[in-house]
Amino acid sequence: MYLTDRSAPPKDGTGRSRERAPGRRVAPVVLVLGTVSLITDVSSEMVTAVLPLYLVTTLGFSPLGFGTLDGVYNGVSALVQLTGGHLADRVRNHKLLAGLGYGLSALCKPLLLLAGSIGTLGTVLALERTGKGLRTAPRDAMISLSTRPENQGRAFGVHRAMDTTGAMLGPLAAFLILRTAVDGYDAVFAVSACVAALGVLVLALFVPGGRRDARPHDPGVRDARLDDAGVGDAPLEDAGAGDAPLEDAAVRDPRLEGAGAGDARSGDAGVRDAGLKGAGVRNARPGEAGSPDGRPPVRVREALDLLRLPRLRALAGCAALLGLTTVSDAFVYLLLQRRAGVGEQWFTLLPLGTAVVFLLLAVPLGALADRIGRRTVFLAGHVGLLTAYGLLLWAPATPALTPLVLALHGTFYAATDGVLPAALAGLVPEQLRATGLAIVGTSQALARFCCSLGFGAAWTVWGDGPALAGSAIGLLCCAAVAALVLRPAGGTR
Repeated sequence: MYLTDRSAPPKDGTGRSRERAPGRRVAPVVLVLGTVSLITDVSSEMVTAVLPLYLVTTLGFSPLGFGTLDGVYNGVSALVQLTGGHLADRVRNHKLLAGLGYGLSALCKPLLLLAGSIGTLGTVLALERTGKGLRTAPRDAMISLSTRPENQGRAFGVHRAMDTTGAMLGPLAAFLILRTAVDGYDAVFAVSACVAALGVLVLALFVPGGRRDARPHDPGVRDARLDDAGVGDAPLEDAGAGDAPLEDAAVRDPRLEGAGAGDARSGDAGVRDAGLKGAGVRNARPGEAGSPDGRPPVRVREALDLLRLPRLRALAGCAALLGLTTVSDAFVYLLLQRRAGVGEQWFTLLPLGTAVVFLLLAVPLGALADRIGRRTVFLAGHVGLLTAYGLLLWAPATPALTPLVLALHGTFYAATDGVLPAALAGLVPEQLRATGLAIVGTSQALARFCCSLGFGAAWTVWGDGPALAGSAIGLLCCAAVAALVLRPAGGTR
């Protein structure tokens, strides 16, 4: 999805052709997708807020059993993300794949009413996460493709803030339902299903879509993607890229030297997308058959060639490494309940605290990442999470413990959840954007799946304290490695 079409290069060298409508830093599609995510997250977080307590206290799951189910809950989504991302790029219809994902998740919500065993619950949750995996990369691709590179952090921050508003309202709704309904858990699952259906309806009616509209590849037209990436005549500073390699890292990729990055003109009909020339991914030429816009479908080989990009490999690898030591939210809340003595009736409000902080900080931290460097903000978020682990391990059970841990937990998400996909704007070309997002998202989610299994097993064998201490030490080591791997090529920021 594209916001503008540049019909001619600037005549006066001022670069005015690169400007969007005055004051519009966030595209309308971002706001609509944010609304869909808000509604869907109300539904999902209603279930997520009650699920740990429901499984452990009502169904009697052990920490190992809960960790296994929680791992499945996150791992299935990771496995499906690659499929959803590649299919969206292949059929050039991000809305279709996102809609299928939202629809499948909505259909699974009422099935929770029938699930009473670990096998049945695992199957239903796996299907629900399959829907999430299908929709995540196409949705983020629509956000990324509708936003200029220098505003990627802000756009994802706005979307994540709206998404988090739903995450804040979901636990609150679950709390009120549990206090008023006779069959509290069943009522939560039923209301969640209705809200999920509303989200699918909003997506179908208000998200502009169908097939992706391609900008014309006129030989006399400057390639807007090169302009948007800060490649061409415009200096790097105009693209909003910082020193950190998490930013428009493809701009600094040495292979760009031979890709015509210095003075790229669309008059060169064979211009390839910057950063992928050496990876074998071609920029489709006009008139090629295979899709309504004259471009051939994206092949699996082209998608796999993304892995030859050093910066993409580094980003995916670091996301996976940090994910291996990121304890799942459910375990964090269970640990906080035990350490701070939070009553069961208040347990569903713990995610609300995280969501409030996330909501308040998502946009400011996204904009800050655009200015000072996404690497800096991304790693700072993990430092906040490490501090939360330290408080859970060693801080006394005072009234301040709960708000402090939740504030750090929310800050972690605000500094990482939107910044990570924003970092891909300069790494992956438009026609493979969903696939690139899926690669990084899958690596992170699979690592967190392994972490859930390992943490649940460690808790069962050694107890919650040693399990969390091991995760904290691992996170410290992994963050240090990520800081070295993702360091800027020409600086230390």
